[in-house]
Amino acid sequence: MLVSIFDVAGPIMVGPSSSHTAGACKIGQIARALFNGTPTEADFYLYGSFATVYQGHATDKALLAGVMRFLTNDPRLKKAFEIAREKGLKYKFVPVKIDSPEHHPNTVRIILKNKSRQVSLVGSSIGGGKIKITFINDVPVDLEMIAGRFFSLLIGHDNEPSNILHPLYGKLIDWHIPIAGKQTICDVRNKKKCLTTLNIEGSYLKLLQVLELEKLSGIDFVRSLTKLLK
Repeated sequence: MLVSIFDVAGPIMVGPSSSHTAGACKIGQIARALFNGTPTEADFYLYGSFATVYQGHATDKALLAGVMRFLTNDPRLKKAFEIAREKGLKYKFVPVKIDSPEHHPNTVRIILKNKSRQVSLVGSSIGGGKIKITFINDVPVDLEMIAGRFFSLLIGHDNEPSNILHPLYGKLIDWHIPIAGKQTICDVRNKKKCLTTLNIEGSYLKLLQVLELEKLSGIDFVRSLTKLLK
């Protein structure tokens, strides 16, 4: 993962807290990207300090805003409840007041669902806008990202990262899209499949470009954490 002065300065965000707000928004974005569609319900199970200060620190609004693909600095974050109701997105927040060593103090379990499918994710905001995803659909993972600086993609692909991703990187270079950092993890249950997070600095892809990347051999999906340009 790329380390820069940003790691010290903190994320570009709507406050009040990089851990409880910006990080929470990023976790919500990842859950929505993995869902790859429009959920009708979003359940948030809050652990540790998330469970005790989520209302005062706007963690609830930030999580919901992330699920709606808002940027961490989007002023609409403050009106996330009203916007979710307008969109027909049902939501609930459940504080889980159980101390457990398996959970970081700022942890949430998100369950997104509609009539056809359900996706779950466990993520923690570990400070300064940095987040860690520890479970996807109950499969243990170790995925770290940073809120507020980068435009991020999630890429599902076959388990030959160097061969599979090389053409994708070539496309981005052709489009003058700067790659700031990446991380690849593989499914412990299905060794044939991997997930790569790609951080892009200062450039936003368009929907047609993402659809073109998805057509590359060995790529299952390419998903943006935030809304794409048309």
